Amino acid sequence: MCFIFHFPKDSFISSDAMSKLRQKNPSTVRTPEEDLGRVNHTMDYVVVLKHADIISPFIRDICAEAGQATYTRYEDILKWSNIHAIQTTSYLPALKRFPTTPDYINNDIPYELPVGIANCTNMKNMWTPCLCHLEQCIGWYPCELKYCKSKGSAKNSVTSYRCGIKTCKVCHLFVYYIAQKQQCLWDE
Repeated sequence: MCFIFHFPKDSFISSDAMSKLRQKNPSTVRTPEEDLGRVNHTMDYVVVLKHADIISPFIRDICAEAGQATYTRYEDILKWSNIHAIQTTSYLPALKRFPTTPDYINNDIPYELPVGIANCTNMKNMWTPCLCHLEQCIGWYPCELKYCKSKGSAKNSVTSYRCGIKTCKVCHLFVYYIAQKQQCLWDE
């Protein structure tokens, strides 16, 4: 499986900032300072890897093992279209719509979550199409710089300086269409 979605640039700390901060006790098992909860991602398209360079030149290599199990969302296509100032239709060669996904790109219709198809957990027939769920959690990652305060040189003044890295935990729940329940091994 390979899930492609937009990450805001401020989701990660720059490598330059990371290299300037020294971590004390690097072998210590860490717990996150902040739990960012769960982010839901309902996938709308299969990404056709041989044309994925339209989206990003890295997708073909990163998702090579996933093959036809590479997915993305309509809302991310809109974000990339705005960021790169190109038409959403430019991405069409790299996308294959799920049977449950309306033709948003060609019909310019508002986005809605898929309806009319059951979750795989509710299905008994192994050959029935359904929506599969897969949750992936990042239990600990550097998410922000920490700033500490110290007394300034002037009377009653305070200055701030970078003094560490804040750590977070986040989970991503991916929901995607599959043609047969038997392909969804984790929704039992």
